[in-house]
Amino acid sequence: MVTDTRIIQRELAQDVDLPAEIHPVLRRIYLARDVRDAMQTDNSLRQLLPYDGLKNIDAAVTLLVEALAGQQRILIIGDYDADGATSSALAVRALRAFGAAYVDYLVPNRFEFGYGLTPEIVEVAKSRQPDLIVTVDNGIASLAGVEAAKTAGMRVLITDHHLPGAQLPAADAIVNPNQAGDAFASKHLAGVGVIFYVMAALRARLREQGWFEKQNLKEPNMADYLDLVALGTVADVVKLDHNNRILVAQGLARMRSGKGGAGILALLQVSGRDYRRVTSQDLGFCVGPRLNAAGRLDDMSIGIECLLSDDMGRALERAKVLDDFNRERRRIEQTMREQAEHQLNALEYTRAQNLPSAICLYDPEYHEGVIGILAGRIKEALHRPVIVFAASGDDLIKGSARSIPGLHIRDALDRIATRHPGLLTKFGGHAMAAGLTLRRQDFEQFRSAFIETADDLLDDDDLQRILHSDGSLSANDIDLSLAELLRNAGPWGQGFPEPVFEGRFELVQRRIVGEHHLKMLVRDGDRHFDAIAFRTTDEGWPEQVREVQLAYRLDVNEYNGQRSAQLLVEYLSPVS
Repeated sequence: MVTDTRIIQRELAQDVDLPAEIHPVLRRIYLARDVRDAMQTDNSLRQLLPYDGLKNIDAAVTLLVEALAGQQRILIIGDYDADGATSSALAVRALRAFGAAYVDYLVPNRFEFGYGLTPEIVEVAKSRQPDLIVTVDNGIASLAGVEAAKTAGMRVLITDHHLPGAQLPAADAIVNPNQAGDAFASKHLAGVGVIFYVMAALRARLREQGWFEKQNLKEPNMADYLDLVALGTVADVVKLDHNNRILVAQGLARMRSGKGGAGILALLQVSGRDYRRVTSQDLGFCVGPRLNAAGRLDDMSIGIECLLSDDMGRALERAKVLDDFNRERRRIEQTMREQAEHQLNALEYTRAQNLPSAICLYDPEYHEGVIGILAGRIKEALHRPVIVFAASGDDLIKGSARSIPGLHIRDALDRIATRHPGLLTKFGGHAMAAGLTLRRQDFEQFRSAFIETADDLLDDDDLQRILHSDGSLSANDIDLSLAELLRNAGPWGQGFPEPVFEGRFELVQRRIVGEHHLKMLVRDGDRHFDAIAFRTTDEGWPEQVREVQLAYRLDVNEYNGQRSAQLLVEYLSPVS
C-alpha cells in the first residue's frame, strides 16, 4: 500500500431525541450517522415510503393491469448482476402470483449482447412474442432498444434506478426515482427496490378492482418478496438511507425466521452461513458474489432459476453450481491481480511519488466478467479511481470503473465524452461505479484524458485515504454482548457504515494464516482479544513489535460451536 491513511473520528449530530435506554456506544454510533430520533431507528414496514410518490407509477400500473386482463405475454428484461437477478426473480414471482398467464424473463449475456435493452436483445425477444416488455435494473439509457421494441409492436415499461441521460427513451412508461420531476423522497432505491414498489402499487390497484376474488386467487403478501429486495439492495451497494434500511431489515428478518425463498436459503447454506443469524454483510460478501459469479463467467439465468426455485433440493443444486462459478471467479481474479501487479510495477505506481490521480489498465488477457472486481481491489489498495479494461471483440475494449469519494465517476466520463467527442463509444453508471466501451487503439488517449480529468476534479485531501472511526472502546466494552448488539443494530452498508473503532493494543502474538491474513492476539490491560487482518501480512515489520495501532470492527467469531468477540482489523500500524 502506497497511500497514507488518516483516521478521523466521526462528528456527532446535535439536537437529538434518541431514547435514553439506548446503549451509550450504540447511541454514539447513531449520532455519528445523523440518526436524531427514535423514528429513524424504527425499521418496521409502517415507516416505509408510499409508492404513490414515484413519478409515472399510475401509468406503469395501468400497463400491467391491461396486460394481466388481456392475458398478454409479458417479458422481463433484466441485468446480469445480483440486482438484476433479484429484480427479475421478484417481477416473475409477483406477476405469476397476480395471475399473469404468460410471463417470462430474458437476461442479456454480457459477452454476446452487453448491458440493457439493446436492439440486438429485442431481436432475441421477438421469438418470445411479447406484448409488453418490462425492464428491471436497466432501460433508462436504452433509446435505440426501446425504439426497436416499439417498431416491432411491443409496449415497453422501464423500471430502473440508474441516472438518466439528457434524453429519455420513448417508453410507454418510466419508473425511476432519479428521473427529472420525481418527488419520491428516497433516490437510492436499487433496481429491485423499484420493481418492488411497482408490484406493490399493482397489487393495490388489483385489490381495488376485486381482481383476486374474480380470479379466485389468494392475494399475495408483498412481504414475501422482501428477502429478494434485501439481497439485491445490499449486493448493489446502494446507499442505505432509512427507506432502504427498512427494506433490508425486513428482508433479513424473514430470512432469519426461515421464511426466505429456497434459493436464498440454499445460497446461504453453500456459503456456510446460518440463516438464523444472517446479516447484511453475509448478503454482501457471501451470497451476492455467488449470484454475481453466474453473470460474470457464464449466464445469469442459472442465478435467476435458483431464486425462482421453490423446491429446496433443486435450489441447492443450482446454488452449488453458483458456488463452483464463484470458486472459478476467485481463481481468475487471483491471476488477474498478479498480472495487474506486474503492470503497476512496470508503471512504477507502487511508489507513492509516482502514483497518478487516477489509474487505467488494459490487458488482452483480462477476463471481461471480472474486471470490475479487479478495479475495486486496486481502488482499495491505492485509493485512486480505477478503470480496468478487457478485450471485447471487434477491436473494442470494455472498461469497468470504481471511484473514490470526491470523483463522481459517471460525471467524469460525461466530461471526457464532451471534451473528446467520439472517444467513448458508450458509457453509464453511478457515482462510484460505471462501465464504458472504447476502441482499442484509443486506450492511451483515454488514459491521458482520464488522468487529466481526475487531476482537475481531485485535490490532495481527496487522494489521501480517510478512515472514519467511532472513537475508542474500553477494554470492558469489548465483549460478546456488545458485538451481538452492534451486529443487529444495522443493517449496515453503503452510506450507513458498520461501526469502526480505534485503539492501541499490546501485541502478544502474531502469525500468518491462509498465506495472506494476519492473525493476532492483542491485550488491553488484563484482557486479551483475538484480532485478524484479512489480506494483510507483517512483511516489512521490525522483528520486535510490542504495540499496534488498530482500527477495527467488533464482530462475533463462531468456531466449533463457541461464540466470542473478535476484532476485524481495517487498518493497523506497528507502533513500537
